Amino acid sequence: MEIIKSIFYFILAGLFEIGGGYFIWLWLRDGKSILYGLIGAVSLIIYGIVPTFQPSNASFGRVYAAYGGIFIFLSILWGWKIDNVVPDKFDLIGGTIALIGVLIIMYFPRS
Repeated sequence: MEIIKSIFYFILAGLFEIGGGYFIWLWLRDGKSILYGLIGAVSLIIYGIVPTFQPSNASFGRVYAAYGGIFIFLSILWGWKIDNVVPDKFDLIGGTIALIGVLIIMYFPRS
């Protein structure tokens, strides 16, 4: 159950970070209103808070190292579903390698 909660927090953090970055992108690159930038900024603040809900035995460095793999995978999915950029085999291979890294860094049994 602890692993499921941890993965949920990783995904939630990823959605806030990628979503926040996307709103700022729309504001600055696509000329949307400053409201997009503000929503993006709030989302990025929330992203900074969510990882603190990871298990208490997980260190900051380990959480953020593992989160990097989740971020890679979610970014590929975001590009596919939001920007309509279909991932190629190299995106899928890289994303899979990143997720394997997450499993090793965060959840591999340690003595």
